[in-house]
Amino acid sequence: MRTRIIILVLVFCFMGVSCEKTLVDTDVLVIGGSASGVAAALSSSRQGVRTVLLEDGPWLGGMLTAAGVSAVDGNTKLPSGIWGEFRDSLIHRYGSKKALQSGWVSNHLFEPSVGNRIFQNMVNKEAHLTTYFSTRVTGIEKTHQGWKILARDSSQTFTIRTKLVIDATELGDIAAKVGIPYHVGMDSRKTYGEDIAPEVENNIIQDLTYVMILEDYRKDMTIDKPRGYDPQVFYCASQSDRCKMGEKMNRTLWPKDSLLSYGRLPNGKVMINWPINGNDYYVNAIEQTSEERSKSFEKAKLKSLQFLYYLQTELGFNTYGLARDEFPTDDGFPLIPYHRESRRIDGITTLTVNHIAKPYDQPQPLYRTGIAVGDYPVDHHHASHPDTENFPELHFYPVPSYSLPIGCLLPQSTENFIVAEKSISVTNIVNGTTRLQPVVLQIGQAAGVIAALSVKENLPPAEVNIRKVQSLLLENGGYLLPYIDVPNNHPRFKVYQRIGATGILKGTGMNVGWENQTWFFPDQELVQTDLDHAISILKQFYAFPIPKSTKNKDMMQWFWELITLIEPEKTSYNSRMERNFLTEILGEEVMSDDIMKRGDFAMLLDTLFNPFQRYNINVYGEFVINQ
Repeated sequence: MRTRIIILVLVFCFMGVSCEKTLVDTDVLVIGGSASGVAAALSSSRQGVRTVLLEDGPWLGGMLTAAGVSAVDGNTKLPSGIWGEFRDSLIHRYGSKKALQSGWVSNHLFEPSVGNRIFQNMVNKEAHLTTYFSTRVTGIEKTHQGWKILARDSSQTFTIRTKLVIDATELGDIAAKVGIPYHVGMDSRKTYGEDIAPEVENNIIQDLTYVMILEDYRKDMTIDKPRGYDPQVFYCASQSDRCKMGEKMNRTLWPKDSLLSYGRLPNGKVMINWPINGNDYYVNAIEQTSEERSKSFEKAKLKSLQFLYYLQTELGFNTYGLARDEFPTDDGFPLIPYHRESRRIDGITTLTVNHIAKPYDQPQPLYRTGIAVGDYPVDHHHASHPDTENFPELHFYPVPSYSLPIGCLLPQSTENFIVAEKSISVTNIVNGTTRLQPVVLQIGQAAGVIAALSVKENLPPAEVNIRKVQSLLLENGGYLLPYIDVPNNHPRFKVYQRIGATGILKGTGMNVGWENQTWFFPDQELVQTDLDHAISILKQFYAFPIPKSTKNKDMMQWFWELITLIEPEKTSYNSRMERNFLTEILGEEVMSDDIMKRGDFAMLLDTLFNPFQRYNINVYGEFVINQ
């Protein structure tokens, strides 16, 4: 009888009748195997928290792999956290850093299939992580214990009960399902006070792209002429006598060979993600149904095929065709399009271009809550929109390198829910830099850490101690502040990151050529303006007067007086004791003169007073004095 029942159940399953499998008491559910989704699942599980990762396709890595954008933008000198881990795996796979510099668009190029395998290997090593492929969410609802999710793969319906959800989908679809408020398109400059934003808001988003990975077959690979093909659309993709609008474009037109050398990958394949009258395609698919999206994406593929035909027939690259061994697809295209923009939730805090440009001059010192860093300029793709000439010029708009605050990941009103990938709470303009791959990987890593601490401490994500989140990120090679002159293998890396995150010492942002940078300058002399600023912050925590530095009092003596005031039990003033004491901390001979380096000042503050841990902050970056 038992055997008959089993056979009957299997027959029903085979006939398509739903067979339910319940996953009970999962702590964290990450929905979306995107770049941030993989990082979130890894960092959550590495904290010993049971984590499930759902991906509706067969690959991991999102835009880095499944969308074929295998040329990393930015953070070359800021290898933070899981981004640095992924980069090191690429170096190991290809043999050297130089091997990744096969094209001129990036210092890190690789084959998408290799990136997918690296991510698969990473998740497979985690004992607390379970990954489900080809599985889509069909329903989600809030419960007293957390969330109940219905999901389906090719044969079964799953019921997943979890304490916390991380939305790492490409377009923020899960956040929309649960009713989290969000914005789509350009903000008015009046909304956030961004001078470079348009006067009136709109729903226009960046172009998407169906990337192509080409291979040189060394024989004619010319495809049939795609329907609707018009070569004039692509005349200004490169230098050409037929380009009649070159002077109006305000963009460099490169020689035709640059279209292939731009994204040349190791082992000879070529990535075609060409923004200048190439295969970018405009459609706002965010609010479309899945069927409508499929139709829109087919049109984007058609645009790419038209561009391929142009490369083959007009530019002479007829031996290049779509690589057939790169993606597990019938047509040779990536599994998904490259989405540059998605929904942007209403978070507890919203990062604006003003926070990036002048972080120390804002009413809210959000830089103190940093959980990720970026150094790419604000780069928007709108060339395929019919009204592009009336948009703000946001192509490589320069900003300093920056910190991304924790509140951008946290919805204002929905508890036990974290948002990652490109749907975080930033302005439309800022999305043009936070959308880049290294930043998104860090966003995911931070989301996983927040989720794990939330589960362990039974607290809503918004109430998790920010300094604990930041400390865990630091322990795993993450950056809180984008100091280009203090790499994460520097012996004082964590010290300078911690002191910078208190704001007691400021970094200096600048643009150097194409690079957006922030420097800590640890070897520079501590000057009076540094000291005055440090004193202004220290005054918030101590009732007694902080001693002022004067010309007739050397810096070391001033610091010693500060020690005796703040920590009188540590020592009393004695020149010999002072020398030995400070030498022990700094690891070098301390001269008794009026010069103190910024780095030494940070080291002494961190060691003697520990302001990073002692002075907690809230999600707005404000000190919590009476805690």
